Amino acid sequence: MKNSLHKLFSITMALLLLLSTISWTVEKHLCMGRVLDIALFNAAKDCGMDAGLALLDDSSQLIKHCCDDESFTMQGQDDLNHDIFNLDFSQQVFLISFTTSYLNLFQESTDKVIVFDSYPPPILAEDLNILHQVFLI
Repeated sequence: MKNSLHKLFSITMALLLLLSTISWTVEKHLCMGRVLDIALFNAAKDCGMDAGLALLDDSSQLIKHCCDDESFTMQGQDDLNHDIFNLDFSQQVFLISFTTSYLNLFQESTDKVIVFDSYPPPILAEDLNILHQVFLI
């Protein structure tokens, strides 16, 4: 049980580290206000209406296209070089003592061996139950 939880925690932490260091890019292609394509890490596909649809009106001005492209980029974390030596002494003492006390919670407790378990009880000179008149009913 302990090994499987340890492996699950390790895999979770590795995935969290991987996802926090990757740069994410999301691109959307909008045509007439509707989302036609969404892409991660690359360019969204074009609907084909954008090419050659720039028309000229009567005053020889360019009419705006009906399509739009939006992109959102989230930069990943690049500075992951955190050392324990950058901490001052009191922070190191706290970190080490907390870690050791936390890990000691999961150690299996061993039962103490009773040495006198195999010895016979002492021989009684008198039967104490009858002497004190104590009987189980």
